[in-house]
Amino acid sequence: MRPIEVSARSQPPSSTSTSFLVIDTESIPDGDLLRMVKYATENLTAEQAIEKARQEARESHWNQSDFLPVSFQIPVSVCVARVGSDFSLQSVACLDSPHFRPKEIAKKFWLGLSFYPKAKLVTFNGRTFDLPLLEMAAFRWGFSARDYYQKGRNRFNGDIDLLDFMTNFGACRLNGGLNLLAKLLGKPGKMDISGDQVLDMVRAGQIREVNEYCMFDTLDTYFVFLRTRVLVGEITLEREEELIVNARRLIEGQVKAIPVLRKYLDNWSLPMN
Repeated sequence: MRPIEVSARSQPPSSTSTSFLVIDTESIPDGDLLRMVKYATENLTAEQAIEKARQEARESHWNQSDFLPVSFQIPVSVCVARVGSDFSLQSVACLDSPHFRPKEIAKKFWLGLSFYPKAKLVTFNGRTFDLPLLEMAAFRWGFSARDYYQKGRNRFNGDIDLLDFMTNFGACRLNGGLNLLAKLLGKPGKMDISGDQVLDMVRAGQIREVNEYCMFDTLDTYFVFLRTRVLVGEITLEREEELIVNARRLIEGQVKAIPVLRKYLDNWSLPMN
């Protein structure tokens, strides 16, 4: 299988440094860890432990969600978009493609981050989920994240969590989440896959499709990030339009190598008035 990677190698070289890393993750529960921690006195298999924990979650959550706490999750996809100091999209890649091994995904993330010690991470709900997921992976497997921890995890002046930004750091709710924001901008948002399908997809051997879904969310996050930079006055609306055109050109240039990107492009629409 070809690696899932969109890059600007076919474009003129960028004169700007990488200043932002837009990331998104997907994960599944670790059944062995659940079995050892939650059900140590019961004779359960890893799969039985997952199903019991999901059932307990459904019974206790107000919305019957069976999503388990991040401390019991392992990454099965991490996609990273490199963004220049001029906010241009430079590349998007799913780590450890085409194998997508949890330990290698986490290793490549933390090693890669060390090459961009001054870059800010950009996430959607990353402070609550994506970054703790990767921190736990670093703890589990003993990967160094020196620059990340020395920078400090400053909620207000550090890395950028777009959910925090759009909710005034939790002062209000953002019903609809990233999907809503993407669709407001005419970007695809959720199509035929959602996060609650990831575990079943991994069980069915559809790990590549999970990573393609993660890449789509990463691209949506990039475009939402651009609009927030308009809000804070770092770029103009006209400059945002130029950046979107350039990003689309970059993505279109990789459709032959990654055919599923055609689906993403075909689901663009006009921004809502």
